[in-house]
Amino acid sequence: MKVPFNKPVRLENHAEVLAEAVNCPQLAGNGPYTKRCEDYLDAALQVPTRIVTSATHALEMMALVAGIKDGDEVIVPSFTFVSTANPFVLRGARLRFADNDADGNILPGEVERLFTSKTRAVLAVDYAGASPDLDQIVELCERKRVPLFEDAAQGIGATYRGRPLGTIGNLGCYSFHDTKNITSGEGGALIIRDQSYLEAAEIIREKGTNRRKFMLGLVDKYTWVAMGSSYVLSELNSAYLCPQLERINEINARRGELCRRYERELGAAFERVGARRLAVPAFNKPNHHMYAAVFSRPEHRPSFIAHMKGAGVTCPFHYVPLHSSPFGRTFYDSGVPDELPGCDRIAGNLVRLPLYFNMTEEEQSYTIERALEWLRSGV
Repeated sequence: MKVPFNKPVRLENHAEVLAEAVNCPQLAGNGPYTKRCEDYLDAALQVPTRIVTSATHALEMMALVAGIKDGDEVIVPSFTFVSTANPFVLRGARLRFADNDADGNILPGEVERLFTSKTRAVLAVDYAGASPDLDQIVELCERKRVPLFEDAAQGIGATYRGRPLGTIGNLGCYSFHDTKNITSGEGGALIIRDQSYLEAAEIIREKGTNRRKFMLGLVDKYTWVAMGSSYVLSELNSAYLCPQLERINEINARRGELCRRYERELGAAFERVGARRLAVPAFNKPNHHMYAAVFSRPEHRPSFIAHMKGAGVTCPFHYVPLHSSPFGRTFYDSGVPDELPGCDRIAGNLVRLPLYFNMTEEEQSYTIERALEWLRSGV
């Protein structure tokens, strides 16, 4: 049997919805399906949300609306995907890399340590659908008068102290990439809690024009008014996303069932070899984005991955830390990165198990059986 790490969500009405979308007069973005997606998110999050072409592009929009420029500094966690960092580098920013806690989230104390007179923004990443103690980071950013941007790419459906992830920072984002809980293939959302950014974000999203005002009848023509790009998602992508958004609770609940089964049948076996599972803080309600184990001995991970691969099961690790990457080192004058022990520990020892909405009982049983073979082998 072959068990991939991920499969994009497939719903029984997807073919019907896509057929309807193909027959609509409008395939470009900002049509009826985009509006349905945005209406759903606006209601669920209670803040304005705009569907965009990717979470990467949502982060680019954050850098643009914040006016990040050459010489500014931006604090980012090192344990994250390059899309968290690239949008700010593209604007000329110098990155300051922060360490993380045992579960992969930025340590609030790192923000204080790395803050300088040149800091213009702080990035928090909600790793695996959980978060750092965002209240501490919000308080520090407010005191320092810089915006907090929340990369909640993995966070849809999860909450922090009862508030949806993505809505705690001044701006936030979700990803709808194939690997996320719900997907449009490629796509994302920009979440605009601080509405002083709303008009600028809408102009940037519409190629630097005031087209949204025109479509709302607020101006008699639209024209180029600022920098921007094409960040509007196609109606076909929005159509694929729409029924998933409307069933997000069901989708996340199914993922929760899969995670609980993994824990019931594998948790004790992982503990016997000294591996811990990622924990969800008490202030988070999870969305079950990931089931992952962190080994205590670095040699265990490649051995486990090789065993699973040999059995046809894909179990990947995650990020290569940004601070130690070839390009990340260029942000240190000496070329020698800081020691970030929490980041190095999780990056060197974490492994993820297959997890997706349409996972069958047979696929999960096979994955568990193959994992137990390794875990009981006396390693």
